[in-house]
Amino acid sequence: MTTDEIRSRVLVTPHQLYERHRRGEEVTVLAVQSINPYTGRPSFTGQRIPGAIDTEAYEDFQSPASAQEGQRPLPKIEALQARARAWGLLAERPVVIYDADRSMTAARAWWVLKWAGLPDVRVLDGGFPAWISAGLPTTAEAVEPVPSAIVLSASHMPQFGPDDAVKLAREGVLLDARIRPNYIGGPVAEGQPPRGHIPGAISAPAPDNVTDYGNFTDAATLVQMFAALGVDGQRPVGVYCGAGMSAAHTVLALASIGISAAMYPGSWSAWVSDPTRPVVVGAYPDSRPA
Repeated sequence: MTTDEIRSRVLVTPHQLYERHRRGEEVTVLAVQSINPYTGRPSFTGQRIPGAIDTEAYEDFQSPASAQEGQRPLPKIEALQARARAWGLLAERPVVIYDADRSMTAARAWWVLKWAGLPDVRVLDGGFPAWISAGLPTTAEAVEPVPSAIVLSASHMPQFGPDDAVKLAREGVLLDARIRPNYIGGPVAEGQPPRGHIPGAISAPAPDNVTDYGNFTDAATLVQMFAALGVDGQRPVGVYCGAGMSAAHTVLALASIGISAAMYPGSWSAWVSDPTRPVVVGAYPDSRPA
């Protein structure tokens, strides 16, 4: 299989999606809308890809936060199935997901739907900005999907928990997909959770997966980037982040070059819920403990 064929299993370009629509192929398009947690600004600008069905990043693809499972636990499969039915999803129909946030929220939705058993789910490379830049049509019209009777089930994507994280760091490659300041860590205000990283984890910030334009970087560059971190396709790979969003982005980037990686859904927010778990502070995998 060529590098383009491997990439096309998880990513689709705006022109490829447009051509599928033009040929009359049935594809369900999900627009992942969100409110930026840092600025409070909504991602929705009033326009969407024609036929796209609106979803919400922080409601539809997670459960409420809990100490044990972190800030963004996986959704209950029954709740996700009810939403999937309302969106009209069908197991035999491909799904394409996009956002306006460099695929960060779309990647989480991709991972969750794959975890729930949907066989053909892809992310629009570059998201809505790439669609606009390509000069393709948009609409303000919302879609009323025809409900389906799809049946979903959990655990179709590899995942791991805190005990496996320690083992992965020792016997495989454990990647931390947060930005480096969060990985390095340091002092925190009283009552706040510790900052730093899981012992043995290697810093691999998810924003590095994309170019300045927001599309995933080319396969050759991704291969070199991850090989430098020890990811060579021979050892098991696990990814975590703050709460299971940036990690999904990195799992998607790795899938685009043919490397399977497991994700820690609870990630750092779940790891630090247990004060007995070690926290490492510093720029290296095994710097001094916090």
